Amino acid sequence: MSENERKSGRDDSLDPVVTSVIASRLEGIGRKMGTTIERSARSPLLVEGRDFSVGIYDANGVLIHQTEYIPILGYATAPGVQQVIDAFEGDINEGDVMLHNDVFTGGNQPSDWKVLKPVFVEDELVAWTVINAHQADVGGSVPGSYNPDATEIWQEALRIPPVKLYDGGERRDDVWELIFGNVRLDVVSDDVRAMIGGCTVGERNLHELLERYDVETFHRHKSELLDSTEKMVREGIQEIPDGTYESEVPVVDDGFDHEREMTIAVTIEVAGETMSFDFAGTTDQTPGYVNAPRAVTMSSVMITIFMILEEHIPHNDGILRCVDIDIPSGSMLNPDFPAASAFGNHLSDQICTVIMDALADAVPKRVTAGWNPLLCGLVSGIDPRIDEPYVDLILNGTKGGSGGTYNADGYDHIGLIASGGAIAAQDPEMFEIQDPHFLHHYEFEQDSAGAGRWRGGLGVRTEFEFLADGVEASIFGDGDSTETAAPGLFDGLRGSPNALELEYPDGDTYEPELKELVGGIPKGTTWKQVAGGGGGYGNPLERPVETVAEDVRNGLISPEAAKSEYGVVVTKDGTVNTDQTEQLRRELAPTDLEVVDADS
Repeated sequence: MSENERKSGRDDSLDPVVTSVIASRLEGIGRKMGTTIERSARSPLLVEGRDFSVGIYDANGVLIHQTEYIPILGYATAPGVQQVIDAFEGDINEGDVMLHNDVFTGGNQPSDWKVLKPVFVEDELVAWTVINAHQADVGGSVPGSYNPDATEIWQEALRIPPVKLYDGGERRDDVWELIFGNVRLDVVSDDVRAMIGGCTVGERNLHELLERYDVETFHRHKSELLDSTEKMVREGIQEIPDGTYESEVPVVDDGFDHEREMTIAVTIEVAGETMSFDFAGTTDQTPGYVNAPRAVTMSSVMITIFMILEEHIPHNDGILRCVDIDIPSGSMLNPDFPAASAFGNHLSDQICTVIMDALADAVPKRVTAGWNPLLCGLVSGIDPRIDEPYVDLILNGTKGGSGGTYNADGYDHIGLIASGGAIAAQDPEMFEIQDPHFLHHYEFEQDSAGAGRWRGGLGVRTEFEFLADGVEASIFGDGDSTETAAPGLFDGLRGSPNALELEYPDGDTYEPELKELVGGIPKGTTWKQVAGGGGGYGNPLERPVETVAEDVRNGLISPEAAKSEYGVVVTKDGTVNTDQTEQLRRELAPTDLEVVDADS
């Protein structure tokens, strides 16, 4: 590089075509790693739910490419990667495979295990391939490892600080047996083998890339990728008006006090090309598992930034050069050792919502109304068909709606915001084949979407019958009241609340708490769950009349809701009573609202 180029910050030896090719190849490698998991893992969590994320890091642990099948696992992976690299400094060899899950050394959730594989060219460590994936069981006192009674990490899971599963290509059988001797399901070791396979596919493809472009070329263009991402993010931040933006949202039930209300608060500073997020004012860490490790909070911020900036920004560490995140130690978003935190991933619902709400007035066309907050159940027992233990995370029941946004309704049946819509539903037939369940209903829930100029997405109703006896269910989530359901924006209404009920064979019913362990569920019990809809965006009276009528004809909203929430009178034959609608809308409208006439 010439002296003038150095002073100007340019490197004219960089070929933008090569940079683009390398970026595309990295993306392709990430997809191949993900496909390997989908086609070789055994757990429905990974095969159907795709509850994992893959990443490629440089030798120092700098993220250079990420493919988030589940976004919350993306930026939550990086702190643990750095811990593994630091732990094995000076003892990293070709053929090594490392494993990690410990939330107090950079992990995000005990159930999310990271597999790492170093990539060498000759004797030089060049990169790492990494997969972070949710495991069906990771030890602890509750199958599936969601223990609402936990008060410390050891009651939740086997705590795995950085360890080597393979050393120089040789499996360490002592470590392998120690780890998998402390989980209940054989499927976990099968899934970890699939993760190792995915990392190996990534390693092989990186070798092919590095054979075409030598290591020096790779490093220089890798740096350009990071610089380019930083530039794109700075330009995006500049479009947000400078200022201070604040908001807070509630979280209900800390696992012990079911009536307790906690607060997540944020202050966002936008100054030119940079943003800062300060979570001072957030409730102190709870005595139970309703705490988010720092990695979860950071990843939730990243999810929201990518949504708000709109542009297709590469997901690498370039973004961290212009974003600062301050999370008070000892708060429920950055708990101190040895706090329980298995629920922490799901506080992303509220973290993303509070950021969206804070920035709503600054960038109204880029934010969404609230997404349905997760309410989920993890059930476990003995499958009588094969006399073997099973664990099932009821993914279908969690798939509520997303919030409406400017010029678009929310997505129906999409699931929690932490997944970015990527978590897939279980195939209904596979759901019955895999586990001792009989599915009765799985359908959109009418009137679940928050009303708005652009309505929220619809939630779903799920009902299934247990065909096994003595089942245990760990319930975890939020959003079962009007106050905690997905909020609307700009006069949009809230989505419907979540609901869960167990109907026992004798006709008795039980409504579990938001965080509760329900044991001894008898065969023949019916699980009845509603995942609520997303919040609406804009005043419902501004929604075109024919659009409302079409939703009624399609069964998405009832005639009663069309009338009470949208001021639209739809007759039994599906047509609009124009006179009554115009009169009703004018009666309902505030004086400063521009009413959309019935023929609009």
